[in-house]
Parts: sequence; C-alpha cells; structure tokens
Amino acid sequence: MNKTNVDDMLIEMISPRIKEIEEKFSKGEGLNQEDINTLLLKSQYNHINHLDLKLNEVTEDVASLKGEFKLLETRLNGRFDSFEKNIELKISQAINTNMRWSIGMIALIVTVLKLADMFVK
Repeated sequence: MNKTNVDDMLIEMISPRIKEIEEKFSKGEGLNQEDINTLLLKSQYNHINHLDLKLNEVTEDVASLKGEFKLLETRLNGRFDSFEKNIELKISQAINTNMRWSIGMIALIVTVLKLADMFVK
C-alpha cells in the first residue's frame, strides 16, 4: 500500500497520542474532549488518505483510458482512410465509365449524322 503525504506526516504525528487513548479506553477510563478530538482527527486523516489513494486509482484509470482512446482513434483513422480511398476509387471508376459512355454516344451521334448527311445529298 502506498503511503500518502497525509499518512506519512499527520497520522504518524498523532500515533503516540492515539496509543495512549486506546490504552486509556481499554482500561475502561472515560475519554475527555481532547481524546475525542484526537480520535476524530485520526478518522479524518484516514479518510483523506483513503480519498488520496482513490484519486491515484482514478488518475491511473484516466491515463489508461487516454491510451485506449488513442488506440481506438488510430484504428478508426486507418479504417476511415481505407474507406475514403475505396470511395475515391469507386467515384473515379464511375466518372471513367460515364465519360466512356458519353464519348461513345457522341461518336455514334456524329457517325449517324455524317451518314444521314451523305444519303441526303
């Protein structure tokens, strides 16, 4: 378990006093307000320590997600690029086919008109 700054500094500072309070309580003696406040401090320090550990976990998870999103983005870009090239190829083929038909039709019309012109004269 990683120790946090709170765990290192504050809990260790009050640990001797906590031991005294625990001994006092185990003997059945009553606790005064200072004892209660010290126990509350320990509880709050533990809570802060727990939150600090959870924050570290969340930070690691966020970093991991960033890596996963980057990988996903790379994969999607690769697929999009492939899709884009495929679309460009199909459009190019359609334009070429359309141009061939257009040139063929123009050539046929010119030929028919030339033949019509030859027979009309």
